[in-house]
Amino acid sequence: MVKGFDVVKNPQDVSFYAGLLLSSYAISQAITIMYWGPLSDRIGRRPTLLMGLTGDLATFVLFGLSKSYKWAIITRSLNGFFAGNSAVVKSVVAEIADDTNRPRMMALLPLMWNIGAVAGAAVGGLLADPANQYPSIFGRFDILRTYPYLLPCLVGSLTTTFGLIVGLFKLKETLVIEPAVPDVVAQETSIATEATPLVSTAPQQHGEPLPAQSMLSLLTPTCKFVMATNVLMCLAIAMGDQIYPIFAASAPADGGLGFSTRDIGISLSISSVAVLYLQLVAYPKLAHKYGALTCCQMGLKIMTPFFFAMPFLSLLSSSIENMIAGKTFTRLPMPTDWMSFVGFEYCMLWILLIALLLVRITGNVLAFTSLNLLVSNIAPSKAML
Repeated sequence: MVKGFDVVKNPQDVSFYAGLLLSSYAISQAITIMYWGPLSDRIGRRPTLLMGLTGDLATFVLFGLSKSYKWAIITRSLNGFFAGNSAVVKSVVAEIADDTNRPRMMALLPLMWNIGAVAGAAVGGLLADPANQYPSIFGRFDILRTYPYLLPCLVGSLTTTFGLIVGLFKLKETLVIEPAVPDVVAQETSIATEATPLVSTAPQQHGEPLPAQSMLSLLTPTCKFVMATNVLMCLAIAMGDQIYPIFAASAPADGGLGFSTRDIGISLSISSVAVLYLQLVAYPKLAHKYGALTCCQMGLKIMTPFFFAMPFLSLLSSSIENMIAGKTFTRLPMPTDWMSFVGFEYCMLWILLIALLLVRITGNVLAFTSLNLLVSNIAPSKAML
């Protein structure tokens, strides 16, 4: 996408401008996320979530209409603004759960995140520029030639539309506000008798709310440690998620793999299948046996080899490119006339690539899911989540 904008002067600039585009979403989300929680405390969880879904739907479609880098930055930043209410979802889950099912329900949040992150990237790679990728199907649609990234955004917005419809008709308000006790009632129920002590030890019942805890008061040593770990883990996961498409799309001469968007989508779609098994089958068993803290440590250790080993795949990719005299080789299915002299190297490239992607997604699932459970466990109360 960034390659098609005027801002890119040479291939080496793609990663820089792509990083700015991706970070604009995260920066906007980080700035606004602290305001969505208090807003949901005032107007309720349901309207806050519906407001965020509506804004996300509109800005995501506008992002698909990008024809300039400036437009892409603006729409992506607006998308991050409305995505800040994702923290409200944790409050909703905590309010509808109890001590018997809270760990399982909190584990659904990273499940949705991992599926969306992997499947969304796969859909984007498979459907980007459809008029050129699938000319027999989409070649006659002029709008897809004018806006080559509109189709994946429209397909992705279907999930937001579905969530918005479900929220409008099925989602109930989970925020329960205890009514204040009127002073008149309190006076009527506090009639003095001979047995009434002169100094009451009971809490006051005059409808006065308990003093709200400040953000600093919640930062206990344990909370600081968990939050610091969460920041570093999210940094590692974001780097892996965002760098891989850029690395795969870069030419082997520039240290990449030379993949097309379609091949990137295929590689990520394989990882999306693994997420379902890891999150629904493997993780509950591991968490029950070892606990959330140990699973988090395991996840951080498992994903480490991905960052060290992935760059070396470019050496194999460069070797194959030299064998075929600079032709594009990462196109599926593999051409039969190349199989005789680059078949082994080509197969090894994909085997090693898929293995590393599975290592990364395994570490992501273990670490990200466990951190969500740890955060919910250290919260003083459900209202603090």
